[in-house]
Amino acid sequence: MTRDELLRLLADVRGGAVDVEAAAARLAEPAVGDLGFATLDLHRRERCGFPEVVLAEGKTAEWVEGAVRRLAEAGQDAFATRVSPAQADHLARHFPQADQDRLARTFWLPVPGDRQAPDGNVLVVTAGTGDLPVAQEAVVTARVMGAAAELVADVGVAGVHRVLRHRDKLAAADVVVVIAGMDGALPSVVGGLVDCPVIACPTSIGYGAAFGGVAALLTMLNSCSAGVTVVNIDAGFKAGYVAALFVRKLRQARVMKPGR
Repeated sequence: MTRDELLRLLADVRGGAVDVEAAAARLAEPAVGDLGFATLDLHRRERCGFPEVVLAEGKTAEWVEGAVRRLAEAGQDAFATRVSPAQADHLARHFPQADQDRLARTFWLPVPGDRQAPDGNVLVVTAGTGDLPVAQEAVVTARVMGAAAELVADVGVAGVHRVLRHRDKLAAADVVVVIAGMDGALPSVVGGLVDCPVIACPTSIGYGAAFGGVAALLTMLNSCSAGVTVVNIDAGFKAGYVAALFVRKLRQARVMKPGR
């Protein structure tokens, strides 16, 4: 329970809207949700600002359903990544009200009535069309966490004028996420154009000496652009999550400064 939720609960008790026993039951909620096949961290939202996210890969559809249901019962957003088509069909039958993105392979069941207007400006840029599943995972993740996110696709360095067409969008971004496979050179180019953090995410798109994304990863790790940092291969979720954390901290800083 967050501080704001606790204050609302205490106000409801004082006003008579919630009785003491019901309030005590809420305050006694466990720190974990033990499902046998999974142990959910129900206090992660209080510590980290967002509930535990379910990685659907490697799990049965029933396991994912159980985790989603337990998070919803705890009054928390349920977000799952790397959802397979079979898992997506299963979840759609049990949670028809949820948002699913088949390209991003994501599932989102938000707390009803808890959505806020998006804030900040996360720009996700892909080098090629083949990078879109990872890029869309980053976009959806950032949006789920409350950031405004936009996608610019297929602007790789083989035709560098394509990315230069978007210099205004790049300049306006609070964070830029660059998704690229093959040689992985695009983050260095973008990093030389912007004054904000650049999160580079290599993808496994490529052949031969691309080594399933290792070549792109090494290129990004060796970027000469000082503002570039790197996440793991195909880690669209991690890139979007970190970008949203940047935006959240920026928002908090702006709120604390009068006149901003």
